[in-house]
Amino acid sequence: MLMTTSEPAPADASSGMSAEESAALYRLMTWLSPSFPVGAFSYSSGIEWAVEAGDITDAASLRDWLAAMLVDGSGFCDAVFLAQAHRAASVQDAMALRDIAELATAFVPSRERQLETTTQGRAFIDIARAAWACDGLDSMVAASGSAIVYPVAVGVVSAAHAVPLAPAMHAFLHAVVSNWISAGARLVPLGQTDSQRILAGLEIDVAATARRALAASLDDLGSATFRADLASLRHETQYTRLFRS
Repeated sequence: MLMTTSEPAPADASSGMSAEESAALYRLMTWLSPSFPVGAFSYSSGIEWAVEAGDITDAASLRDWLAAMLVDGSGFCDAVFLAQAHRAASVQDAMALRDIAELATAFVPSRERQLETTTQGRAFIDIARAAWACDGLDSMVAASGSAIVYPVAVGVVSAAHAVPLAPAMHAFLHAVVSNWISAGARLVPLGQTDSQRILAGLEIDVAATARRALAASLDDLGSATFRADLASLRHETQYTRLFRS
């Protein structure tokens, strides 16, 4: 015999998520979408020079270059700064947050990369604050100082909205890698299928970098991608350029 009930289902029965989890996912998908207007499409993080120099010539070499940047370079360092900023903002530790923000700004290896990350950081905060104002965000932004790099901005805003650190970390790294791939695809150039293959191939690296960054302290910061740092420096004097970094 078929039994029915007139009792309403729990609010999260259909989605499998609580209201807080749904809100966090919605905001992360919006904030770290390519359509969120932080100007990421204008920057290549030195990839443009690497293509000009012949270091990146096809999908395989682009994938290898990006894996190094992610695992051993700016990707890992930015992820650590995001985690530390999120934790400091979550407990409203203004002094710690200022120290983290200052160190993150000083850690950027070139003038163009400084422009890239601080411009995106400021745009991210301004737009997120205008559309998703919340208690405590203004004070944490003020504590971070005037020059806020992109990963610190994402950490502060995510913490202010009680978005858990782990998904914020994964969404951030996915957005960073996706922008790198987009720049590389336009420069090599590559087709859409190759771009998606590279993104799929970096999935394990993104997850591993997120795990390392979540367990790391500021003492674990370090980069071993000198060639990528050199690319961002040499891009400043590149004769013809499509990107600002």
